[in-house]
Amino acid sequence: MSLQISPIPAHPQGEDFSALISSAGAALLPVMAVDTVGRRFQVEWDPAAPVTPLGQLVFFCQFLAAGGLYSKWVADCPLRYTSPNAPSLKDLLGTWVLASLSGAWRYAHVTALRGDRVNPEGLGMAKVVSEDSLRRAFEHQDGSALAAWQTEALLGTYAPALAQPWIADLDVTVKPIYGHQEDAELGYNPHKPGRPSHAYHTVFLRTLRVALDVEVRSGKEHACLHGLSNLWRVWDRLTPGQRPWLVCGDANYGNERLMAQCEERGQKYLFRQRSTKGVRQLVRWLEGQGGWQPLTEGWSGAEGQLQLTGWTRKRRTVVLRRKRPDQSGLASLPLLADRGVEVVSGPVYEYVVLVTSLEENLLTMSHLYRQRADVENAYDELKNQWGWGGFTTRDLLRCQIAARMVALVYNWWNLFVRCAEPARAREAITSRPMLLHAVGRLIKSGGQTTLRLTQHAEASHIQSVLSKLSLFLSGLLNAAEQLKPEERWRRIWHRILEPYRLPAAAWLAPSG
Repeated sequence: MSLQISPIPAHPQGEDFSALISSAGAALLPVMAVDTVGRRFQVEWDPAAPVTPLGQLVFFCQFLAAGGLYSKWVADCPLRYTSPNAPSLKDLLGTWVLASLSGAWRYAHVTALRGDRVNPEGLGMAKVVSEDSLRRAFEHQDGSALAAWQTEALLGTYAPALAQPWIADLDVTVKPIYGHQEDAELGYNPHKPGRPSHAYHTVFLRTLRVALDVEVRSGKEHACLHGLSNLWRVWDRLTPGQRPWLVCGDANYGNERLMAQCEERGQKYLFRQRSTKGVRQLVRWLEGQGGWQPLTEGWSGAEGQLQLTGWTRKRRTVVLRRKRPDQSGLASLPLLADRGVEVVSGPVYEYVVLVTSLEENLLTMSHLYRQRADVENAYDELKNQWGWGGFTTRDLLRCQIAARMVALVYNWWNLFVRCAEPARAREAITSRPMLLHAVGRLIKSGGQTTLRLTQHAEASHIQSVLSKLSLFLSGLLNAAEQLKPEERWRRIWHRILEPYRLPAAAWLAPSG
């Protein structure tokens, strides 16, 4: 009898996934006994249960509905698909919002949201789309139309706050890139030297930490000059009554081009100066003149006129100084290395040099510039707690769209938190666990839909805060039905700004 050998194909057939799926469905029925350190649990699966880990998101959805922001944003989206299998705009944009709120910073993180069967209904969605649909959504689209749509949505978010004096803070941050993205080039990257990066040029509304706009540029275009065109686009979109009272920035922005452009437009400015030769000469001259005025927290100030090489005119320059905390071994140094200030004896100071078109006193100058440090907190929050640290694709267009998308959702959530607690500001690292995260179960009975929430130890405080907010929003939607969405949004802003409506005598100067 001859030996029978079955032929082996060159490309063996893979696993039969249909069989795996059917067997997986059958495996959901039995209950499993799981022994742990403390006790035994009976485990069973219920994939169809309407539950969500973001149970309190319903209040945020009420906030968006009362302001009319979300519906208008979806309706104005320029995306148009021809394929019958393409996701709907409500599902696509709603997934973006849910992903940003949940703390996702990679497209792959969207998969964790697909089991949520509660919150999509609050945003008018049918389902959460896949990560591939989200990643490819804006590919090969008209970049100018998308930019106009996003900037208009950002403007509609913060426009009611611009009716009073406010300050625009300018800054740029570097985002390291770990891949082969368009315009990911070697540039200034202090945290990851030698790593390609993108530069995010941003305009912020001071104190409220609202992002007015963000532009993504190549890693080599990190200098402030590359962000000026977008700054003036934002400025030109505003009416004369909406434009900032002051534009403020660090030493990267204290250059002739930006100051001359501000002066041409009649825009007041306050910028820091680098420790150049001309700046050191002014500091030495002021040290010889004396007459330093004591300010606050150990700072003192003096002022003079400065015209550096390349400047077209002299400008008012304010110099602030403060004794260094550690004076040991420094008083006898002939030269202060990092400032170039000659010191023979006496205390050693650290200096801050500001150039400005303002006429306010030195105490106000010190106060206004020190407030600018808060923009660093906003950058830290956007990069580490939101999605500016991720959502990268090969083309720069989708990186730009993702940056503005995250900024928009960040603004919405920031304003929602301030509306819930106007007297206190919270970052996402504390506000999301407090006002978003709660196990929610959807119960439908008798024609009513009930969302039952299970909270943590601060349940009583959270319930009080969200209940008061919900009553306020319900009053806008129900008791004042004649109000248009724009009018309701202005009333929401009025509640947010209530803690800042102090008597004018209480302020050193308008501070945004």
